[in-house]
Amino acid sequence: EWLKECYSQCLQQSVLNLSQAFQNFFEGRVKYPNFKSKHYRQSVQFPQNVKVISESAIKFPGLLGTVTAKIHRPIEGTIKTVTVSRNPDGKYFASLLVDDGIEKPESSSEGKAIGIDLGLTDFAISSDGSKFANPRHLKKHGRNLKRKQRKLSRREKGSKNRNKARLKVAKVHSKIARVREDFHHKLSRKIVNENQVIVVEDLAVKNMVKNHNLARAISDVGWGQFCTMLKYKAEFEGKVYLEIGRFFPSSHLCSNTLLPLEKMDLSVRSFVCPHCQERHDRDINAAINIRNEGLRILASGSGASALGGTVRPKGGRRKSTLSEASPDEQRSPRSIA
Repeated sequence: EWLKECYSQCLQQSVLNLSQAFQNFFEGRVKYPNFKSKHYRQSVQFPQNVKVISESAIKFPGLLGTVTAKIHRPIEGTIKTVTVSRNPDGKYFASLLVDDGIEKPESSSEGKAIGIDLGLTDFAISSDGSKFANPRHLKKHGRNLKRKQRKLSRREKGSKNRNKARLKVAKVHSKIARVREDFHHKLSRKIVNENQVIVVEDLAVKNMVKNHNLARAISDVGWGQFCTMLKYKAEFEGKVYLEIGRFFPSSHLCSNTLLPLEKMDLSVRSFVCPHCQERHDRDINAAINIRNEGLRILASGSGASALGGTVRPKGGRRKSTLSEASPDEQRSPRSIA
């Protein structure tokens, strides 16, 4: 009976989302769809008939009606889809997809190029020598999180006190996620504003977190979210974002001579090249190699991901853009630095 109270197009959109989830599964991109817990993030989509009636109110179709909201920016264009989501901490958000009628600018590689090596000691190291420290958000809030998780574990399952404790834990996680996102937004905006070509590595984060010694730190830095922000901001500005193959040996080549180096332990942060006899910072050397490899790919005309080609193929896993690398390069290991 309660389904009759819901706006019909929301139910139709949910069925379409389920159909897409199964299609993604059968094409090998994701795992089998499963049910979601009511305590985690939930969302519903309104495909049409949503109106922003003032600076502090949104009108939804159906029984939901007018809802008070904090609208962060003017709505310029036609509202296509509105997604209402509830976070685990009980807060609601509305994401508006708007067609502003502005055509996407064509990408141009004319201008300053930068390579970015992502790491754990420093979050990002650029080819021009800049280093951006890892904020370690989880570590900063770890003490508070442990204390609230300890209280949660002592509450009786199904009780009101346990639900209150669960919300307190969720609020800490939400705080960590927000400060991480804020850091990623500010840094990605700075990089996009200052450069025309941005080259990073296609990191296999899913495989990296299998290292139980580094899994917590890798999950905390949020490389994937940061790269996503870099990509869409660069495309919006008509700039080039390029990911090189994850097997490119950026840490195992001298940026001066391009000759291979001996395998180094992760504790080695600088080295003297046996070929050119110069001392290199390991991370900056890797970032320079990443930039040079990206420029080589662009010059050869194979940078499909940077120029709007298919990055994630329809039939399965995401393929590397480094399709023409030599066999020796493709076999070379890539250490986490």
